[in-house]
Amino acid sequence: MESEPISSPSAFQHLMQAPEDPIIGVTTAFSKDPSPVKLNVGVGAYRCEEGKPYVPQVVREAELRLLNDLSRNKEYLPITGNPQFTGLSAKLIFGEDSPALNQKRVCTVQCLSGTGSIRVGAEFLAKHYAHKTVYIPIPTWGNHPTIFTVAGLEVKSYTYYDSNTRGLDYEGLLRDLNAAPSGVVVLLHACAHNPTGVDPTADQWKGIQKLIRGKNMLPFFDCAYQGFASGNLIKDAFSVRLFAGDGGECFVAQSYAKNMGLYGERVGALSMVCGSESVAKRVESQVKLIIRPLYSTPPIHGAAVAATVLGDRELFNEWKADLQGMADRIIHMRQLLHEALKARGTPGDWSHIIKQIGMFSFTGLTKEQVAFITDKFHIYITFDGRVSMAGLSVKTVPYLAEAIHIAVTTVLE
Repeated sequence: MESEPISSPSAFQHLMQAPEDPIIGVTTAFSKDPSPVKLNVGVGAYRCEEGKPYVPQVVREAELRLLNDLSRNKEYLPITGNPQFTGLSAKLIFGEDSPALNQKRVCTVQCLSGTGSIRVGAEFLAKHYAHKTVYIPIPTWGNHPTIFTVAGLEVKSYTYYDSNTRGLDYEGLLRDLNAAPSGVVVLLHACAHNPTGVDPTADQWKGIQKLIRGKNMLPFFDCAYQGFASGNLIKDAFSVRLFAGDGGECFVAQSYAKNMGLYGERVGALSMVCGSESVAKRVESQVKLIIRPLYSTPPIHGAAVAATVLGDRELFNEWKADLQGMADRIIHMRQLLHEALKARGTPGDWSHIIKQIGMFSFTGLTKEQVAFITDKFHIYITFDGRVSMAGLSVKTVPYLAEAIHIAVTTVLE
């Protein structure tokens, strides 16, 4: 005889419906839109000219090699991850001849892409670092403040973007960091700043380095776009290598989502540049205690793919060429959009579109203009006006340009 179903109220009846993540929400709304002309330029993922998700051929070649290697198994990785992957990742970001690597002052662990790498680093700092405050740029990736807050750190901000010039507010950045307490953590985007696409120049990075080191602050780099910004792996690592090479300490979170197309594989690494080899060993021992109760050990496949590409000269060179091609296509989309807006006589100076770098362009569109574009043209953009240039194609640029033109001339600020 079947028992009667329990009819008592849920223990979670009091819960409110949580708001949708603003970026994920854009994709959700896009997927529900039946319009044949809909366009999603809000998602932070590279698309090919046909608008489809792109898996580099070099990744498929690496996967075939792994598939045909019958000696491979599915045993757990160490807590710190695939040692070949972590070693090659450290060399990729710091350089083969890095003094910090040669002195064995770097501890690198495999984490769950960039998000997981930042979270592990934040947990470590909340538990072991004397200062419990992290300064993040305004604006920054929407997940940054939540990651640090949930980990137990207080989040404060520093000036980064100048909405008038649509470029870097360098003086404001220095002013705010100079006013911040000594010793705090400072979040820095290694290259291709998300969401603005605005990066400091080499000289400006040196000025930032001087200030941060002078105040004994701890720089924490988020590096999600190495090689994907300019097409040059070394150029995109300039800021990290500048700090890692001066003898001081820093944290670096790496992601292989964008530059290898390994989004769903969740492949990342956290490197902690320490004051000495002995400190690095102790840091690693404590990081393992943080990782173990979080997810025990990281996944195998994606890291093996990345390690195969990074560790084979032929595949590595093929990957570098692919990166250059992706970066060049994004630059071309920037040029086409800029030219299309100029040709239409769209009010305003749109030169920032070609001055910015990387996947995103901070267009300067208002929330009202973004809403208008989505409603009238079925073009999906994040509410802050951030456009993913990687989501455009030769065919769709004119459509976006027309939408922007009509929005700017119709919807007043």
